[in-house]
Parts: sequence; C-alpha cells; structure tokens
Amino acid sequence: MSRVSGAIFAGLVALAQTKTTSAIGAEVQGLSSLPEVEFSQISQRDESPLGAIALAIHPQDWKHGETEHFIYHYQKSYVATPVSVEAEFYFRVIAQELMKEHVPWPEKAHIYIFEQPADWASFQSNGELEPWTGGIQSAGSLFVVRNPAYKFSDNTLGHEIVHLVLFRFYGAEIPLWLNEGFAQFASKDAHAGYQRARGYAAKPRSHAIGVGELVPLTTLTIMGYPAAERVETFYDESERFVRFLIFKDRPEFLALLDALARGQPFEAAFSHTFGPHFGGIQSCEAEFKKYAGAEGAD
Repeated sequence: MSRVSGAIFAGLVALAQTKTTSAIGAEVQGLSSLPEVEFSQISQRDESPLGAIALAIHPQDWKHGETEHFIYHYQKSYVATPVSVEAEFYFRVIAQELMKEHVPWPEKAHIYIFEQPADWASFQSNGELEPWTGGIQSAGSLFVVRNPAYKFSDNTLGHEIVHLVLFRFYGAEIPLWLNEGFAQFASKDAHAGYQRARGYAAKPRSHAIGVGELVPLTTLTIMGYPAAERVETFYDESERFVRFLIFKDRPEFLALLDALARGQPFEAAFSHTFGPHFGGIQSCEAEFKKYAGAEGAD
C-alpha cells in the first residue's frame, strides 16, 4: 500500500478506537460522534433510485450526517462514526494508490449503512440485486452492511469506495476484471493499513489460485460476471492479476488502466504498456500462473 502520512494515522487512532459494540457507543458519543443532520438540511440529495428504496425500509429509523466527501444515512451513530472515519481514510489512500493529487469530486457521495442482515436482504430483493452482493456502488452512491454485533469489519466499504473513485476518475467503461480486481487489491491494502493504524498487526491477504481454476487471460479480460459458483474465483484471479501487474510496474499499470477505460482493446493496450516486460500475452500468462498459485505472493 502507498505510504500514508502520520497525520492521517494519528487522526484515525484518535477517532476509530473500536473495541466492542458498547465501547464504541461510549467513545463515539463522548467526543467524536458523527454530527447528525436533518434530512431536509443535507447539502445534496441523492439521485440514485436505490437510495429511495433504501430509505423506504424502516423510514423512521434513518439518520443522516456528512463529512468532507460523503453523506451518510444510518441508524446508530456509533456504527456510522467509524464508517465515516474509514471512508475518508480509504478515499485518501485510494487516491494515492492511483497516484492522483487531485480527485474530481464536485458532489459528495451518499453512503447507506444497513445494520441488520434482514434489512439488507429486503434491500437486495426490492432493488433486484444479486443475492451474493455484500455491498454495491450504484450511480455514485454506496450501499453497505455494517452489523454492530461484530467487532471487526472487512474490506467491503473500501471495495465500494474504490469503485466510486474509479468511476469519478475514469468513467463507466473500465473492464469488469480490472474494476473488480483493482477494487479488491486497493481495498485489501487500505483496510490492512487502517487496522495497523489502530494498533493491530494486519497485512493484506491475496488468495492463491490453483492452475486448474484459472481462467485464461484472454477470457478473463473480456468476460462479464460468471455463474454464482465461479464468482469467488473470478474476484480472486482478477485481484491477483492486478496485484501482479502493479508490482511489476505501477506506472505502466496505471497507463493500462487509462487506456482500457478509454476503450482500447486489451491486447493493444497491453502491448503498449507491458509489452517490453513480457514480450506478449503468452509469456505474461506463464509468469502469472506461477505467481497466482504461490501462497504468500505479494
């Protein structure tokens, strides 16, 4: 992960010392609770159709708040406050991962925080989402689950913020493998950094994939979402391939990202960026297979 300033880490330690559900409540209500804003007073309304679907689920329970880049819709402040700290942290880390000094952010993004699995299931059904989704970025808004019964979060929030930042920078034409792969890569690294800032020994985990499970790169780079039983492998291979390319040459990876987002075919964009490293897709794939199957590769 790109190095993040000590000031950001210090702020995180002060704001996000989450221990247990009750301790969170005491800490957040004491000094750093996300200020509540009346719905009529939030700075921007959400144009996402899913936003209206979300707020229709127990409408009397929703509260609202804002930070520099996000507007939050939530039920309990001790759940929303750590999310707000994470969201701003991830935003800055992801911008650094993309080597961007300025992020175009003319409008704040809305984040809807579901606390109960049953409410999320209702949202999935009402919004006609895939049943395996644990979070989603849609039309510039984020929808995530953060169950207060569990002490630790995962990288879901960071994953969806990556999608949002990529959308703001590069538009909606990024190939699926690259969008999901970079979201997994950057969010895993950012989440591990967030946990380290809170005093935990954490490192990003990238799962090894057996050679027999791998999809050929020429297929991976043009495919849509696979069948449900192959989704996990698709995410793992996409993340592993992104990590492989970034560690090979980050500037060339970012050039590849830019070219693919502008609609260039993968073979042409790859030739112009990583061609000198590998000579061709076949030699890249041979090297990647070894990397993909290695435990602890980073």
